Amino acid sequence: MEKYLSDFAVGETGKIKSVAGEGRIRRRLFDMGVTAGATVTLRKKAPLGDPVELNIRGYELSLRKAEAACVLTEVEK
Repeated sequence: MEKYLSDFAVGETGKIKSVAGEGRIRRRLFDMGVTAGATVTLRKKAPLGDPVELNIRGYELSLRKAEAACVLTEVEK
């Protein structure tokens, strides 16, 4: 099932399929290792849902909800 990172529940894991967004945002995500094929797990959400904390490529990464909405994943069952 395809899902955007911004829609993940805490503890959910998926494999990144694509990264959308405009120039700077997309480049920033790529520079942080958010690329197709990487496995990502949502670790925490802030009380109001922004930002979210992810585990990707063995490190912790915090993204704004708007940035997480640019990342399409295939959710693992």
